[in-house]
Amino acid sequence: MDERVFRYQAGLPIPEWDMWHRLPIDKLVGPECKDTATTFRINSTYMDVTDQPYRDRQWQAGGVLTACLGVAAPLWLVGYMLRHPPEKMVAGLIFPCLVLFLGIIAFGYVAFKFGRDEFFALKRRPIRFNREQQKIYTIRRRRFFAKPGEGDITWEVPWNEKSIFCIHKGSSNNSNCYHIRHYSVDDKGNVVSAFAIGREWQGRANLQGLLSQWNYWCWYMKQGPADLPKPALFFSEHESIRESFLFCMYDFGMRASATYRIIMMPFILLLTSHRLMALWTCREPTWPKSVEQVSNVAIDDAYNQPRGDTPVGWAETALAQERHDYPYDPKMEMDNWHGEKDGAANASLWAEDVPPKI
Repeated sequence: MDERVFRYQAGLPIPEWDMWHRLPIDKLVGPECKDTATTFRINSTYMDVTDQPYRDRQWQAGGVLTACLGVAAPLWLVGYMLRHPPEKMVAGLIFPCLVLFLGIIAFGYVAFKFGRDEFFALKRRPIRFNREQQKIYTIRRRRFFAKPGEGDITWEVPWNEKSIFCIHKGSSNNSNCYHIRHYSVDDKGNVVSAFAIGREWQGRANLQGLLSQWNYWCWYMKQGPADLPKPALFFSEHESIRESFLFCMYDFGMRASATYRIIMMPFILLLTSHRLMALWTCREPTWPKSVEQVSNVAIDDAYNQPRGDTPVGWAETALAQERHDYPYDPKMEMDNWHGEKDGAANASLWAEDVPPKI
């Protein structure tokens, strides 16, 4: 579920389940290390990854558009009644008018609350792991009246043992879903702000991918990109119509049959239109000058990707994998891992209310 829909509760303590599942930055959490399709770019200085809502923004956009229709329909009806007023007001019209009024307020609130970060906002909200500064920078919201060099609204988080990263458990489609969150707290331990990194996983069996992803980010911040497996794919920073369509098609199953996809095609095309409308109303994110100054990449950086013939996006990566020009599901086994050797079994342990000690 999109983290913007069910947000953290500012002013309250971190949820107990999340605190029990706090992630260390100096220890392994699973037997393998791999990216699970979260990366925009990587080099020796920084790695840009997605926030959690990135892959599913078509659903948020669809909900906002539905709310806008919920405002427009009653407004049209009110306009019609004003143009064709009844000859005399009757008591029976009071309740329908009240319902229309409350409906406009409710749908308008939903459209504004969830639409302000979806439409006329930013095409993406990248999260930057900066190795040299040992910090995470994350663009959170568009700044409409930025001063020169100010950029968009950006949060800064130190990468150290005091920073609180947790697995967050939510509920979606009658099953548990998980993503990685960072919490900032005040002196009393109450939440001030939070954001979700990477992607969401549904079902306890798929929690394995989340743990492998955390190992990937920790390895990068500590040892750099030299020995890391390649990302599963590089997302395009300039998403095309084809890429938007593939985001929505794969949302109905990465390995779904052709028959199923044909049946679901009307819904896939509808979601694609939602995603495109959101993207077309937004602009590219702008990093503050202070972040750009500490994000310089050497011209001869051998690990600066994507570049050259490296595939970018779902379609190009799939074709490159068919040609055997790009690895499928690249990963690395963790030789120093001393916990449960089976990744799925380890994930199942982490899904319990009390995770394994590491």
